[in-house]
Amino acid sequence: MDPATLIGLAVAFGGVLVLMTAEGVHLTAILLPGPLAIVFVGSLGASIAGGALRDAIHAFKTLPKAFTAKAPKRGATIAAVVALSDRARREGLLALEDAAQDVEDEFLRDGLMAAIDGADPEDLRTMLEDRIDTKRAQDRVASGFFNSLGGYAPTIGIIGTVISLVHVLENLSDPSNLGPMIAAAFVATLWGILSANLIFLPLGSRLKRISDLECAQMEISLEGLLALQAGANPRTVGERLRSMVPAGELVEDNTGQAA
Repeated sequence: MDPATLIGLAVAFGGVLVLMTAEGVHLTAILLPGPLAIVFVGSLGASIAGGALRDAIHAFKTLPKAFTAKAPKRGATIAAVVALSDRARREGLLALEDAAQDVEDEFLRDGLMAAIDGADPEDLRTMLEDRIDTKRAQDRVASGFFNSLGGYAPTIGIIGTVISLVHVLENLSDPSNLGPMIAAAFVATLWGILSANLIFLPLGSRLKRISDLECAQMEISLEGLLALQAGANPRTVGERLRSMVPAGELVEDNTGQAA
């Protein structure tokens, strides 16, 4: 698991708590049901209204991935493809049928089986590229949903503040309570900005980044499979695939760190 999301959120909220402590603000002062409800429920409703219901369902099903996904190690994929290419060059493509069952990467395994079954190279490329495009489109829906939450939240927070200020203006005859009431009114704006920039937008960015890395790994598998099918020299295949990855990430893969 890549802990970037957990670490980032902990640091961000830690900074907020430090500021609150330094200013002498109690946590209960901002944990007000009304502002929390209008920001989170209102933003959720607006985001659902702006798309299809299945988009929201898919986004929340994908949400755990933002916390648990491990950045794919493209170096390991390259090593696996080169090994398969070397064996195919020595023993023939059909000799890889047993080895294909041991490949953990579903995309690589399916592509390899299609190549073994004699798929035309152009048809194989089209099929695999379509799978990559489909995945990218599905992932874009999930990240886009959380980005839309981040877009709506600040404005809905302002709506909550305006509603609260209307209540304040209705009670001008009681000056002793104006301070607490005005402070509570701005809590909705606080949660709108905070939730957008410390929760929703980071989650959207995280899901997009994971998707980009996974699609990049799939593209490496695609090019490797086509080269393997064409009987290219394994060394050439390795050099070609390594050129598709920043050198620093390959070094990190080889040392066992996250890509």
